[in-house]
Amino acid sequence: MNARIPLFLLFAMSGLSASAKDAFEIDRFDTKAGELAITFIGHGSLMLEFGGKVIQVDPFSNLADYSQFPRADLVLITHEHGDHLDRKALDPVLTPDTQLVVTETVAKNLGAVAGKVTILHNGESATLLGLPIEAVPAYNIVHVRDNGQAFHPKGSGNGYVVTFGGKRVYIAADTENTPEMKGLRDIDIAFLPMNLPYTMTPEMVADAAKAFRPKILYPYHYGDTDTSRLIELMRGEKGIEVRIRKMS
Repeated sequence: MNARIPLFLLFAMSGLSASAKDAFEIDRFDTKAGELAITFIGHGSLMLEFGGKVIQVDPFSNLADYSQFPRADLVLITHEHGDHLDRKALDPVLTPDTQLVVTETVAKNLGAVAGKVTILHNGESATLLGLPIEAVPAYNIVHVRDNGQAFHPKGSGNGYVVTFGGKRVYIAADTENTPEMKGLRDIDIAFLPMNLPYTMTPEMVADAAKAFRPKILYPYHYGDTDTSRLIELMRGEKGIEVRIRKMS
């Protein structure tokens, strides 16, 4: 079952406090080991719930009051930029038992936190809370700053592939359509960023998706990019469903 849950049911089903200011969209998926729920907080921020565990991805305080969220069992931080590494959002969801998966650069900028920190470099993997986690390089190839430096240099950022009961979810982070991304296989759900000048154009997202062929494709972190362009580019592409959620 792949289902989109109406907004008015969110609070009851996700564990968010009834006093939370905003409602968020949530999709649910069957896996071999139970249900996976994905809450679309916005920008690059997601919450995933599986097997009684809560996983936060790049919590960002501009989007929500994270004190209203359940405490996290696992946090994935993709890179050190302030809209991905945000202590105001991060600290309220941590406990001493929270597992954090971070890059080396994030670890250097993180300082002391509650929880247990695991550093994954590009290409490395670990299993935490019974979940296999793979670190995929996230970097720019084309888009650079005025001084010629990439917005996201190779080696500094991770995307993550997390496997939930046999269902492989790829959260790409801030990246372009790299060879490593295009070489992925057996991805069930993919989140690909689509905003200029920092990540990808719709054409780049479509190019990557057609190469590694996720079953479900969510553009995310897309700012003002016209998501209808991606839908047009993917029209007629059998086996890939494009879903648009509020992830600007």
